[in-house]
Amino acid sequence: MYDLIIIGGGPAGLTAAIYAIRKRMNCLLISPDLGGKANLRMVIEGGTTYQVINGSDIVRRFRGELEYLEFARLLEKVTHLEKAGDHFALTTDSGRQFEAKSVILSMGADPVRLNVPGADSYFMRGVAYSTVSYAPLYMDKQVAVVGSNGMALRGAAELAQIASKVHLIAPDHGELDSNLGRRVLASKRVTLYEGWQPESVAGDSEVRQLVISSPSAEQCTLDVDAVFVELGLVPRTGFVEGWLELDEQKRIVTSCGTETSVPGLFAAGDITHLPAEQVLIAIGEGAKAALNAYEYLLNG
Repeated sequence: MYDLIIIGGGPAGLTAAIYAIRKRMNCLLISPDLGGKANLRMVIEGGTTYQVINGSDIVRRFRGELEYLEFARLLEKVTHLEKAGDHFALTTDSGRQFEAKSVILSMGADPVRLNVPGADSYFMRGVAYSTVSYAPLYMDKQVAVVGSNGMALRGAAELAQIASKVHLIAPDHGELDSNLGRRVLASKRVTLYEGWQPESVAGDSEVRQLVISSPSAEQCTLDVDAVFVELGLVPRTGFVEGWLELDEQKRIVTSCGTETSVPGLFAAGDITHLPAEQVLIAIGEGAKAALNAYEYLLNG
């Protein structure tokens, strides 16, 4: 019986594990990998690391510590989790079973991918799924944003402040009538392509062009330095759906202290209903979750 099991090895999960170990908790982190999205790096011509402040260095140190502490990690995927009396029981994809007095969920969320030729080839070489993370790299550049939801509009609004040109590819009307949508469309730097669909991404070592098509099958080639895809996030909450409170987007609803609707079960990072897609914020939420799990066990 573990004091704490952490499911997910991204920034939030790694931080939670290190904090739990330092509190001398008997803990185990279970994840297919260590680092999650923090392992990714955007490649940009002439770009330098000082342009973006992030928590990747902290994540690398935590990952290195977990790699050394083999007893505290298991590189597998959790496929089942349930509340079993006053504790939790879980199963991994290899069939191994574990029990814990408390659990932290930090499996993250997957972006809805752009399924057109070239999109995967240029992933992190101009095709990005987090405007908030990479927009600062494209000052005075020409960019495209794909999407019509709130995340896409927030990304377009940020890029309109720094990029020379923003092409907003909105497959549907989405939230264009919102206050934010009207503000984005009022910018002279933003050109809207409502109803248009991405067809392909092309370039050399990095993205150079995005081909789009209209509802009437007209095609247009846009010269761009980056394509920001904001079609939504899919949280990895499949094995808690039905017994843990989720919002309409299936993200875990948490309190400000990372508590979920089930006592002893905590959540941190992009899997929660307040995702920020930022490594530094996930690190803070992971630390908070571990400290709250520690308090839960002390008072249990």
